[in-house]
Amino acid sequence: MSFSGTVKEELAAQIGAARHCQLAELAALIHFAGSTCENGAHLSFHTENEAVARKCFTLFKKTFNIDNVVMKEKSRLLPDDEMERKVIQALHLTGKDGELIALEMPVSSLLIKNSCCARAYLRGAFLCIGSMSDPAKGYHLEYVCTDSIQARQLCDMMGEFQIDAKTIKRKKYDVVYLKEGAGIVDLLNVMGAHVSLMNLENLRIVKEMRNSINRRVNCETANISKTVTAASKQIEDILLIRDKYGFENLPDNLRQMAEIRLEYPDAALKELGGYLEPPVGKSGVNHRLRRLSEIADGIKP
Repeated sequence: MSFSGTVKEELAAQIGAARHCQLAELAALIHFAGSTCENGAHLSFHTENEAVARKCFTLFKKTFNIDNVVMKEKSRLLPDDEMERKVIQALHLTGKDGELIALEMPVSSLLIKNSCCARAYLRGAFLCIGSMSDPAKGYHLEYVCTDSIQARQLCDMMGEFQIDAKTIKRKKYDVVYLKEGAGIVDLLNVMGAHVSLMNLENLRIVKEMRNSINRRVNCETANISKTVTAASKQIEDILLIRDKYGFENLPDNLRQMAEIRLEYPDAALKELGGYLEPPVGKSGVNHRLRRLSEIADGIKP
């Protein structure tokens, strides 16, 4: 199973303890996986995701004691008119005229005024329209909405939990997305996917450790390369001085430096300083090698 599927399985098992939270999550399922049938007169619900269907059935059972819902496309979800009326009222699915609203409209603010209800709504929305990439390959979580107002509401809802979600237009859809590991971790926590959160955190730790090691290795490799290049240039200059100018014409401190560099071509500057008599520090070695380089530059045609 994909990581996204694992998250949904975990979320499907999460049921809010309070009825108002259950109603908020049920509203999300209806808004994002429901539709209307019979000329917009009745609710319909259809999903190919078994976890979503199971969650919908469970919520109807817990909130309204209904266990005979019909989850078929273009079929009435609730064949009993009186029960359907109660559900529609409880989920605030009617407009001022008393008729069913378009389910693409944002959910009533009354259903998500509590933070616990907002958590439940985000959970239900993710079950229906959410997906997440494999965090081993990259961080990306998104909600694919059919309406920009829904997308904005989800984005604002996440913002209440200090989660900085973005929106983007993708063909006819409005997509709410997160691309930072920290934001995805926060959202999983908000929705109650704690096992998935821990799995993601473990992957993040491994990935960050690997990246840190790679950066350190690259840095050390670059430093070694620079050191080797500098040493090669120093030896080339010293050999030119020896052959064209003569060590006997150098001051004692530079002559000693030139001889030590030729004797220890792979040594670092600090190590070279220890071979001198008397020993000198890294900056002193660097100064002498720079003077030798200047002399070599003066010899070159």
